[in-house]
Amino acid sequence: MAHPERQTDDQPGPDAALRADIRRLGGLLGQTLARQEGEPLLDLVEEVRALVRTNPQQAAERLGGLDVTTGTKLARAFSTYFHLANIIEQVHRARELRRQRSAEGGWLDQAAARIAERGVPTDELTEAVRRLAVRPVFTAHPTEAARRSILTKQRAIADELDAEAAEAALYGTPGTPRDGRLAELLDLLWQTDELRLDRPDPTDEARNAVYYLRDLYDGAAGAVLDRLATTLRDLGVAVPLTARPLTFGSWIGGDRDGNPFVTPAVTREVLLLQHEHGIQAMESAMELLIAELSVSRRLRGVSPDLAASLDRDLAALPEVDDRFRRVNAEEPYRLKARAIKAKLANTRARLAAGTTHIPGRDYLGSEAAVADLSLLRDSLAGNAGELVANGRLATLLRTVTAFGIQLATLDVREHADPHHVVLAELYRQVGEVPSYDQLSRQERTKLLADELGSRRPLSTPDTPLSDPSRKTADVFRTIRSAQEQFGDQVVESYIISATRGVDDVLAAAVLAREAGLVDPHAGRARIGFVPLLESIAELDNGGPILDELLSVPAYREIVRARGDEQEVMLGYSDSNKEAGITTSQWAIHRAQRALRDVAAQHGVQLRLFHGRGGTVGRGGGPTHEAILAQPYGTLDGAIKVTEQGEVISDKYTVPALAEENLELTVAAVLRATVLHTTPRQSLTVLADWDAAMTTVSDAAYAEYRSLVEDPLLPEYFWAATPTELLGALNIGSRPAKRPDSGAGLTGLRAIPWVFGWTQSRQIVPGWYGVGTGLAAARAAGLSDVLSQMYGQWHFFGTFISNVEMMLAKTDLEIARRYVESLVPTRLRPVFDRIEAEFERTTSELLAVTGGTELMDDQPGLRRTLAVRDTYLEPLHHLQVALLRQYRNSDPVDPALQRALLTTVNGIAAGLRNTG
Repeated sequence: MAHPERQTDDQPGPDAALRADIRRLGGLLGQTLARQEGEPLLDLVEEVRALVRTNPQQAAERLGGLDVTTGTKLARAFSTYFHLANIIEQVHRARELRRQRSAEGGWLDQAAARIAERGVPTDELTEAVRRLAVRPVFTAHPTEAARRSILTKQRAIADELDAEAAEAALYGTPGTPRDGRLAELLDLLWQTDELRLDRPDPTDEARNAVYYLRDLYDGAAGAVLDRLATTLRDLGVAVPLTARPLTFGSWIGGDRDGNPFVTPAVTREVLLLQHEHGIQAMESAMELLIAELSVSRRLRGVSPDLAASLDRDLAALPEVDDRFRRVNAEEPYRLKARAIKAKLANTRARLAAGTTHIPGRDYLGSEAAVADLSLLRDSLAGNAGELVANGRLATLLRTVTAFGIQLATLDVREHADPHHVVLAELYRQVGEVPSYDQLSRQERTKLLADELGSRRPLSTPDTPLSDPSRKTADVFRTIRSAQEQFGDQVVESYIISATRGVDDVLAAAVLAREAGLVDPHAGRARIGFVPLLESIAELDNGGPILDELLSVPAYREIVRARGDEQEVMLGYSDSNKEAGITTSQWAIHRAQRALRDVAAQHGVQLRLFHGRGGTVGRGGGPTHEAILAQPYGTLDGAIKVTEQGEVISDKYTVPALAEENLELTVAAVLRATVLHTTPRQSLTVLADWDAAMTTVSDAAYAEYRSLVEDPLLPEYFWAATPTELLGALNIGSRPAKRPDSGAGLTGLRAIPWVFGWTQSRQIVPGWYGVGTGLAAARAAGLSDVLSQMYGQWHFFGTFISNVEMMLAKTDLEIARRYVESLVPTRLRPVFDRIEAEFERTTSELLAVTGGTELMDDQPGLRRTLAVRDTYLEPLHHLQVALLRQYRNSDPVDPALQRALLTTVNGIAAGLRNTG
């Protein structure tokens, strides 16, 4: 973002090409600023950049004196720069991964090499692969500050840069610069409002997820599934084309916990939206098949099964035009593809009208569609068409199996408490338990276990309920209705937030029985029940809860009906907010071990669902490392992981990067499932490490709780961070605070908690307490043990690496500007203790890693963060000045709020996360 004549060449280095592209597009952005706003804005940008480097205090004063209009334009300029830097980094990351793939093989190749090296028997590997079931779950958590209008233009810029690179690779010369098109896109980017006018509703959020899911459907997912099949074939394992090693999920339209806007009507609307796009995706694939599959019956045979199927289709589908029946009379594959397309159109019409499924005329779920494609493929394979059968058609079959016609399976989530409210009303009406809400948890568990095991109905559809209870009960009826309309795969899991005991799961199961979703006596369970363990107490009690739950005979029958699989969700965000990052991560790790052991005792396959956020403070960090860092035996093929907010755009905007991210996740799960079934260390060593980690955790927890229980902290947090602006950003449909939670921090959700600390560069959730914990272990004489843990324990090494990244992004000099300008003097001791713990954590962490400075083993990333800081600092100074004006203005000036929100957006883009 500079005058072209001011551009200078950096020294060559490993990231020279990346820096060259950033400089080049920065120059084009400078031209856009001059063209759109005039040279004075560009001059101001250059002046501020120089001042930040040479005289930060003067820079702060200069920015504080800007009028709101100029400040907004300046904030937009720096924000746009970060959007460009982000997409360029994604493009170059994808290129680097491709280069690594050429030199070293891809993620699956590396996993296969380790498996072959270990000499895993083929039958053992085959069984592990059979259990492989990876599911990224797209959520609507509001952590993506960039609008899709911005993201699509970033994608267009990425496409232009990739086209240049492809041309260069093809001809061995620099590609033809596409500066004209890039300049055009930059002008459009500048003229696009980066702020949302209105808060999105759940359907808007679903459209955003569908945008990425369609992209994955059209390319990355099929490529990864093909590569997985080839890799495993080389290891002697055949993966059926209709296996489901990779599928996709969504919470959007199903997550009712704390979101009053997710109603049964919204759930249906979202499902219709997903099916519309899923059907469109398959219709496009059918068009390609119709164009390609010109195989003539006169030249090659066709299987009897396909011939009979086609006869049935043509009899049942008058929608297949007479012209096609005539023209394609000797081309059975084309006719079958047209029949499939006709069924898809009929499915769309049926769903829109809400009418009944007619077998042979439309699809209910995806099984029949997969069967139709399998007939095509098998007939080709059996009639000299092996290459075609195992080429594009096989890819399509794998893709349709992965996505279905619904694109993603919808999870439904509700807090534990509303289920008990419904049951209290039902029991009062039958006159058996007039004081249900006064029962102890143990008494409720016995009552509900007996109820689930009984054959009588507790209610009828006409049983009167209060309005809130009716809405809760109706969710189960909505699930049943959705399965009858869309197929059983459309909803598979019902998640119970804040599960504190067995009664919380049984309550949901009883209500599901009332809706006809489960019947233990008939061995029917159309959904599974998923306890969500969020607090430290819940995580610590996870093993006993699961043991008691699986010991309830009626509930065990439900699990048996679900294929002896029990899913448990682990909540990273709330446990971090409650206990700090150290204790949260350690509690989750220990919970996984306990759940693994209990599941094995009951002969049940455990499927863990990791509710990871975008930032390290909410469980984020490199997915590959996080999977490999799980305790041995906890990953037995099946895993679900949330994909949230800015993580989705970061992973999936660039197609090549989307493919790499999917592959690394599948490869990590395969590797962990096959190879990490026993401890990597002796049980004695593990016991020593556990004791040391507990020492670290206990001290870290005490320090963290001392901070959050400081009576000054709530007022300090609201004063020192721009958290009050989160609602005005309109980046999510769910309220930032829980209902009736007051003005303090207790009811504040984990996302705005992380958001506020991150915007002000304090990033407390990502590291606070770690230094005190490590120091306590060192004081206990465990220095050598910590070094051993760092070098040999995947869990601890990953934990330290993630904390180091958060420390590197923390900038307490910038944070001090917020404190000195916005925080009353009496509250500043809170910052003093934050500063002291930061210094302690940095020092203690370096003592463990043996480094001399943070990130010294990643010089390229350290340079990138340093460059970003030169552009971030002006935004922070500007945000502080505008916040001071904003809080002193009454009424709020809309232009002032807009300027502030622009700085929030820019800082989020610069740090690559909001919360």
